[in-house]
Amino acid sequence: MVGLRELKKERTGRRIAEQALRLFAERGFEDVTMGEIALAAEVARATLFAYFPTKESLVLGGVAGDDLATIVAGRPDGQNALDTLRAHHRTLAAGPVADLPALLTRVRVIQASPALRAAADSLRYRQRQALADVLAEEHGETAGALMAAQIAASLAVLQERHFARLVAGTPADQAGQTLAEDLELAFDLLEHGLDRTAEH
Repeated sequence: MVGLRELKKERTGRRIAEQALRLFAERGFEDVTMGEIALAAEVARATLFAYFPTKESLVLGGVAGDDLATIVAGRPDGQNALDTLRAHHRTLAAGPVADLPALLTRVRVIQASPALRAAADSLRYRQRQALADVLAEEHGETAGALMAAQIAASLAVLQERHFARLVAGTPADQAGQTLAEDLELAFDLLEHGLDRTAEH
């Protein structure tokens, strides 16, 4: 059971993120300061930085991809990395979008900001490198790096196409179904290579 202290922290973090996103959508990411966000969320600057150490972190949470290395490193014994990641992303694709309007606003804010796009690319690069390190332990350094690059690139394309459909107005359930289908194709290609396309 979540304690009162934890619940209060969660609400504070959500309020800060909501106010930040509202300001970014209204004025643009670059034109909003951390001080203005703290004021809008009615928290001290120190509190704001305790929750979100950078301005970029206010936006990128939930849209820059999962921690692939942690998912793979924590997989059950005997299960390979691709099966683990496929199962994880199947679950995500099958689940509902928690707050679609907020997600769409977040995506639009990122698309409109060169700084945020660069930060998202940097985060994905770090995630890919971490995945490569985990895979290298089992497959060797070069193979691990190549595998991580293919996996990360495939998942990035799936995410970009999914967000593009949602922003274009595709109903969430329809976009989710398409994502689920694309996900299976992506992991089939990762597992079997380009010969997989010959089956379609």
